[in-house]
Amino acid sequence: RIRGNFLMAFSNQFGWLLLTTGNKSEIATGYTTLYGDMAGGFAVIKDVPKTLVYELARFRNRSRAGAPIPARVFRRAPTAELAPRQTDQDSLPPYDALDRILKSYVEENRSVHDIVSRNRVDPLTVRRVAQMVDRAEYKRRQGAPGIKITPRAFGRDRRMPITNRYHQTP
Repeated sequence: RIRGNFLMAFSNQFGWLLLTTGNKSEIATGYTTLYGDMAGGFAVIKDVPKTLVYELARFRNRSRAGAPIPARVFRRAPTAELAPRQTDQDSLPPYDALDRILKSYVEENRSVHDIVSRNRVDPLTVRRVAQMVDRAEYKRRQGAPGIKITPRAFGRDRRMPITNRYHQTP
């Protein structure tokens, strides 16, 4: 969060456009912080699932001489680094499974029951992910605009009420 404040200060002082770093998987589940990785004026990977972010990063490293993205980024488990030895998978399914659930729930507008029956995944996991997505709407409403690359992105394509304790029955 301190880094976000510094970067926004530089952005304001020099007229720079600060790009946010949250991807679709993190934004969907609320794994972004409003004044940390959501700080900025444009969310360039807002609609890019985490697994695709890694694919794009590997592609970038292969496409030119030198690898600007260090190999350790690909080896270590993803982490928000909010606590020592914490990984995202302590409270989220592995990103390959999470991204499949998110695609079904967000982009294809499938119900929890439908996702479970089609993908043979744990119903509790799918229900928990769906609840995380719905509860994180308040954060997404405060986020920067971004590029749309999937059939259904957050924002105009998918909005949930954020008042009156609304919740969708999964």
